[in-house]
Amino acid sequence: MSRTQEYALRAAVFLGRSYEDGPLRTSELAKSTGIPRNYLSKILHQMARQRLVASERGRRGGVALSRDPAGIMLGEVTTLFAPANEPNRCVLGRLECSDDHPCGAHEEWKVIRAGVDSFFGTTSIADVMAETPLP
Repeated sequence: MSRTQEYALRAAVFLGRSYEDGPLRTSELAKSTGIPRNYLSKILHQMARQRLVASERGRRGGVALSRDPAGIMLGEVTTLFAPANEPNRCVLGRLECSDDHPCGAHEEWKVIRAGVDSFFGTTSIADVMAETPLP
């Protein structure tokens, strides 16, 4: 998982915890999560474009999840920041790795990858937000 994906999940979990309280300022979110503010702003902008978060301007403005955290799967967040070639990327770095031309780790990694994909596809922000300590 990339650093951007990790930061996006961290921000989403924190926003999930404050979902009932309303929007948070980006500066407060950055400080609370340990994510550099400029980096966080870019992440939130992408999440807003995909309607995972909503932002409000003004004195009482800020950013908040656009839906209940129970209805947002972790995979919705991570796939926004996955490199375009990520699903086909070889764990050993080969340029070509497929069922037809597998590397030595292909079959094992395929099973692991399916488990990871299943976890991210079936686990919501709400499922992890209570147990996840943030920095």
